[in-house]
Amino acid sequence: MGLSIRAYARHRGVSHVAVKKAIDTGRITTLADGTIDPETADAQWARNTVQPRRAPEPQKFDTKKPQTRPEREIPDPVPPPLPSGGTSLLQARTVNEVLKAQLHKVELAQRKGELVDRAQAVAHVFKLARSERDAWLNWPARISAQMAAWLGVEPHALHVALDAAVREHLQELGEVRPRID
Repeated sequence: MGLSIRAYARHRGVSHVAVKKAIDTGRITTLADGTIDPETADAQWARNTVQPRRAPEPQKFDTKKPQTRPEREIPDPVPPPLPSGGTSLLQARTVNEVLKAQLHKVELAQRKGELVDRAQAVAHVFKLARSERDAWLNWPARISAQMAAWLGVEPHALHVALDAAVREHLQELGEVRPRID
């Protein structure tokens, strides 16, 4: 049996809200009965909590010595993965911030009108293809009499031949299945 949230908060010297937040974000874990093992939680708290940055101390200048710049320590951009295979709080926050940035980028593109709704685009293309098909199906009936007069052949025979050729061609075009990804 471990400590309650309030008892662990007193043990840590923090508020119970900070302990609840640490549990909710996964920085520390509770036992099966909902209590907290102080040793395990202390180790998890230290491992999964980002330490606050402190302001550098002001430099004292010695007028007798030549001034040199202090060397800056470059922190690791991403901490190494935890031995347990999980992710640290810093890694999770980094992933969260990247996802937020990507979401904002997509929302901005949508507001600028650079994105279209996929369902609307598919419906529009379908409507255009159907109207094109209907126009081709009606074409032999409209043009066969004029073509028969120009060629000096029987209008009905030309209409049947054109209709068959157009339908065969549309059937071939209908077999092509474009991918919309």
